[in-house]
Amino acid sequence: MTGPRSSPTYLKDAAAAVVKDRLQNFFFVLPALMIFGVFYLYPFLNMVFLSFHDWSGIGPMRFTGLENYRELAGDSLWWDSVGHAGYITLIALIFQNALAFALALACDRQIRMKRFYCIVFFIPPVLSEVVVGLIWNWILNPEMQAGVHIGLLNHLLFISGLPQMVHNWLGDPKTALTAIAVVHSWKGFGWGFVMLLAGLQTIDKQLYEAARVDGAGAWKILTGITIPVMMPVILAVMILTILGSMQVFILILSMVSQGLVNHTDVPVTRILSSMTGTDRFGYACAQAVLFGAILVFISFGVKKLSDMARQG
Repeated sequence: MTGPRSSPTYLKDAAAAVVKDRLQNFFFVLPALMIFGVFYLYPFLNMVFLSFHDWSGIGPMRFTGLENYRELAGDSLWWDSVGHAGYITLIALIFQNALAFALALACDRQIRMKRFYCIVFFIPPVLSEVVVGLIWNWILNPEMQAGVHIGLLNHLLFISGLPQMVHNWLGDPKTALTAIAVVHSWKGFGWGFVMLLAGLQTIDKQLYEAARVDGAGAWKILTGITIPVMMPVILAVMILTILGSMQVFILILSMVSQGLVNHTDVPVTRILSSMTGTDRFGYACAQAVLFGAILVFISFGVKKLSDMARQG
């Protein structure tokens, strides 16, 4: 005898309810999927398609196969720009994240004006890169007016009795990239500070108390408790730092004149110059595809190394 809960009518109603529920869930996420498809997925696929063509942006396309990628493999200016971005990223990973972690550790303690410091440290990241670039362009300005240095840094060096250190920081190929990297790190450390501070506040304070009872010092607590517990957050900050630093370009355009373009070029500025300078949209798309692959490879590499370090 068939029970009421196993009757064909009940099973049909249950299946209809499941389908209705799934359709409702699908329609809830449909707007997000449409936005993702129109503004992210389609441009990406179109970019990959264009990378196999020669196109000036107007008129017919000419299929060239892998010719753009073969040319890109031998483009010394492109690989120099990748090296420049890597140099900026390396400084950001060391200086920016070390500063963010040190300040997060300081603000995790019970100190006076803690909220004020948190607000101040988060001001640089929310400022426009153009504004930051123009401000630092003035600070590093090497020019003089009426016998007085216009740039704040050179002025302070001069009045401090260090005239030999006065320098054209952004006009010298030997110092321009380092100056940009330092400014980029100053602007970006606030994001890491907020994430690291949030991670520190999730650590159970009883772990610290138990460690102190066992006689552990500050260094032992830092290396034995804080850093191991914070590794997932540190990994996320490192990956975001790499992705953000490798893609920096607005700050460079607002700080450096076109005369040093080859010495301060990064992949994004090379892509822009291929599109606007030579109207080679296909070659620019090939550069973008390769650059994206490099970012994905580096991100997975950092995560793999982090996993190996934690397992070891």
